[in-house]
Amino acid sequence: MGRNDLACHALGDNRPMSSTAPRHTALDALHRSLGATMTDFAGWDMPLRYGSERDEHNAVRTKAGLFDLSHMGEITVAGPQAAALLNFALVGNIASVGVGRARYTMICRADGGILDDLIVYRLTETEYMVVANASNAQVVLDALAERSAGFDAEVRDDRDAYALIAVQGPRSPGILKSLTDADLDGLKYYAGLPGTVAGVPALIARTGYTGEDGFELFVRPEHAVELWQALTKAGEGVGLVPCGLSCRDTLRLEAGMPLYGHELSTSLTPFDAGLGRVVKFEKEGDFVGREALAEAASRASENPPRVLVGLVAEGRRVPRAGYAVVAGGEVIGEVTSGAPSPTLGKPIAMAYVDAAHAAPGTPGVGVDIRGSHEPYEVVALPFYKRQK
Repeated sequence: MGRNDLACHALGDNRPMSSTAPRHTALDALHRSLGATMTDFAGWDMPLRYGSERDEHNAVRTKAGLFDLSHMGEITVAGPQAAALLNFALVGNIASVGVGRARYTMICRADGGILDDLIVYRLTETEYMVVANASNAQVVLDALAERSAGFDAEVRDDRDAYALIAVQGPRSPGILKSLTDADLDGLKYYAGLPGTVAGVPALIARTGYTGEDGFELFVRPEHAVELWQALTKAGEGVGLVPCGLSCRDTLRLEAGMPLYGHELSTSLTPFDAGLGRVVKFEKEGDFVGREALAEAASRASENPPRVLVGLVAEGRRVPRAGYAVVAGGEVIGEVTSGAPSPTLGKPIAMAYVDAAHAAPGTPGVGVDIRGSHEPYEVVALPFYKRQK
């Protein structure tokens, strides 16, 4: 899911840990039986890695990886005015999404600040599934419920109704084809169709958060273990491995995909984040944040805000979120995400920098890593793009 939420506290996320006991997905016992290192993330106990995160990362880039994403937040919006409600509540033109298709979008505050980035699936003419990041699922649910006043539509918390399993990587279509008679060849990127996988009823979506081809399978929690085991068996001969949140973070970082709490926050509008394209002013009717976002769009065109860029290290030191980006002795920006890149073989980062230093190849840019200004090359995002 382009969007979505990941880097846990071990990866530089400094959000407070949940004070209550973490929740467990339907696959929890299975993860532990596989020797996973577990971590508390957004109130869930999730697998961080099973063995080497580098090996897991490389498997997704070259073969296939299997992920438990059941911590994501599914919210159903249904009723005669479901499309009108979502058009009002979100910044995208959701009414124009065809049945069986999906759209990346955002939900913003009245002041234009980003509450979350989302994927919305249109299941039928009058029913949608909104998928929110785990850390923001309650916030999104509350906002949609509040914004539903006056619309003939129901907002339903379906977080407990689904488990979500993703198979990602170049071998994923072949693995899935061996378990389903659904028309995967006809399933476009950002589309979903109901089907059965290994006999399990599923919504099969061609979406992901890795930069690779792949699928996300929404199933009932009681079917999760059976489906995971069937996918594992089908992938045995082609290098499929179970993958944790750690490699999901390096995969999305290489693919230049934003992470809420790092590249996206309530202090930024979509225009500040370089994602103004998701805001559809031309859609019918008013929507929450329209006025503030129109002003943000105007500001961005006249006086560009800091720009999200890629940084590639010349040395070996790894930048982390919050580190200052410097040039000529001045602070010109801030790192939002950083990690060693298994694909590039060097540390990389995403950072917001002043527009004057945002062009690829801008000389003299560095990152302040504990008082030492380490040289970095400014590059265009993404760092990695798969060959189609």
